[in-house]
Amino acid sequence: MTAPASVLPALAAALLFGASTPFAKALLAGVPPILLAALLYLGSGIGLWLFRIARDRGFAPTGLARSDWPWLVGAVATGGVIGPILLMYGLTWTSAADASLLLNLEAVLTALVAWVVFGENADRRIVLGMALIVGGGVVLAWPHGGAARTSVPGALAVAGACACWAVDNNLTRRVSASDPVFIAATKGLVAGATSLALAVGFGAKPPSVVLAAAAMVVGLAGYGISLVLFVLSLRDLGSARTGAYFATAPFIGAAIAVLAFHESITAVLWLAAVLMSAGVWLHLTERHEHEHVHEPMTHTHAHRHDAHHQHEHAFEWDGREPHTHEHHHEPIRHTHPHYPDVHHRHRH
Repeated sequence: MTAPASVLPALAAALLFGASTPFAKALLAGVPPILLAALLYLGSGIGLWLFRIARDRGFAPTGLARSDWPWLVGAVATGGVIGPILLMYGLTWTSAADASLLLNLEAVLTALVAWVVFGENADRRIVLGMALIVGGGVVLAWPHGGAARTSVPGALAVAGACACWAVDNNLTRRVSASDPVFIAATKGLVAGATSLALAVGFGAKPPSVVLAAAAMVVGLAGYGISLVLFVLSLRDLGSARTGAYFATAPFIGAAIAVLAFHESITAVLWLAAVLMSAGVWLHLTERHEHEHVHEPMTHTHAHRHDAHHQHEHAFEWDGREPHTHEHHHEPIRHTHPHYPDVHHRHRH
């Protein structure tokens, strides 16, 4: 997959997730926060599992090695359980537009974890873009005059959700070479069931069938299909840059909140939008190129016969691409524009 094509799944994921935030805000009027988080993820998990079974005509292998499971479990716990619950509570104390823009902090925190913990590279352009996004988040969270649409606890809850998803994004990157539908379906089912048990334990009353169905449809699109596309992008772009493209989601959510739900547009909202837009633009126009070395590697993932996959097959191949099989990479040194994908996870 070429770099421009790799961006499309991230932007499509941003569109679906960004649109889900104002709709989740609207559903909170009739569904308690923890129960809503459960329904969103159950819709995602059930829908994607049914799709996977139909696609594979049964239960297919997961593609995960034994060493991959701890990464997936950690991703489910942080991004599938804790993060959504924090967001639902945050939405009860913020406007949908403000919360949507605050979600830009996810990109910043994702990048910080990627840089500090996993060694992804960061140049001045990316750092400046992150600083502008943080500045926009501070503007939204700072108390301002008039009727407060966003409280400090609300902003902190949304920021906490972003921190959980930042950890989730980096853990999911470790397993992004496997089937993205399995990853998203499993996360949705386990996270939804866990949140449902918590909601029942706290005495949440079941919503109407219409509200429950609406929440599950929103979850399938905004948390399920969106995550499948996000994982595909993680595979090719790495955590920090996928998060940067995904940072367009809050603007989509804010636009829907203003246009469809008639939330007011304030000077603070405009200032935050300008700062965050400038930060996202810096990310979208970044180019990374230098001489690098590929160490020998054997792994399995969907691939095309590009510059990194010039190999013969030990089986009869029908010529279709992309295709999946175990293959070995010989060491190579070359220079070309690249992202920290599954073949470029080198330190700088």
